[in-house]
Amino acid sequence: MSKSIVVGTTLAVLGLGGLAFGAWQVQQEDTPQFAEITHVETLTRTVETPREVCEDVVVTQRAPTRDPNRIVGTAAGAIVGGLLGNQVGGGSGKKIATVAGVVGGGLAGREVQERVEAGQTTSTTQRRCDTVVDTRQEAEGYEVTWRNGDVVQTSRLDSAPEGDRVLLEDGRPQWGATLTDES
Repeated sequence: MSKSIVVGTTLAVLGLGGLAFGAWQVQQEDTPQFAEITHVETLTRTVETPREVCEDVVVTQRAPTRDPNRIVGTAAGAIVGGLLGNQVGGGSGKKIATVAGVVGGGLAGREVQERVEAGQTTSTTQRRCDTVVDTRQEAEGYEVTWRNGDVVQTSRLDSAPEGDRVLLEDGRPQWGATLTDES
């Protein structure tokens, strides 16, 4: 076999191989590349909002004492006691019974007034306010895991991708171009 036939054949084989590889590469560039979206996780944060809650509450308390020295009870008791003591006995015994009735009635009247006032209450309505905190979860972003062949990567996005595939341009995902299997 001649040397030129061998060289010619070799160049022809290499040329055809190069032509085939070039055609394959052109075909690959024209075909869009997609990555599969494998997982989407919503990233959240807790938002706390304080607010005031008020309600009207009925409060019962001891009535204020109008007569802290209990003069009215003492005087009324002394008068009643004196009248009753005056009904007992005669002469100087009547005077002693009247004085004893005044003193005893005064003490009894004072005690009665204290007990009556201790049992008296007043009810008022008071407005009571408390601060409560409402808690809610708010989406803060999305962690998207995607696969291109054997390569698995994760990207963080502000909005959730739509679909289950993403267009790749120079090996990087174009998140505005996500597709479903039907597309």
